[in-house]
Amino acid sequence: MQPELQQAGLTGRKQKNFKELTMAFEIGNNIVPVAGIMVPIVGSIALFSFLAVASWSDARRKERETYYRSETLKKIAESSGEGAKAAIELMREQNKSAARRRLEGMKLGGLITAVVGIGVMVLLHGLEHEEPVYLAGLIPLLIGLALLTYTFFLAPKAAE
Repeated sequence: MQPELQQAGLTGRKQKNFKELTMAFEIGNNIVPVAGIMVPIVGSIALFSFLAVASWSDARRKERETYYRSETLKKIAESSGEGAKAAIELMREQNKSAARRRLEGMKLGGLITAVVGIGVMVLLHGLEHEEPVYLAGLIPLLIGLALLTYTFFLAPKAAE
């Protein structure tokens, strides 16, 4: 180990010795600070790793389903005239079902968002009576109402 400097170096600043630099990292026998730091780090790494794998596997599953569906429809369409009609009818049914599920999801999303807006308004009005901060709840309420208006009046209707 080098001897401690008695005078300042070229920059005019006296350097600290190694012991002073490492004193902040000495934990001794107490493992609690290390665990307090490592648990959130390891937990966040595990969470994001899981999310990445789950997203990848879901994309793979959807890709396989689409591939098998298209291959089945192709084989049915190539088999005969009746098969082609059945394949086209199946595709139409699938499109109607997807559109219906999308509209139902938008209705549910609009309803939930509108109710959250009402809840926020009630909560803020209960917390603060002097100022009109409860009007901030109008933002989610109006978004929910816009979603509901679109799904009931403006969205293209599926031909039954």
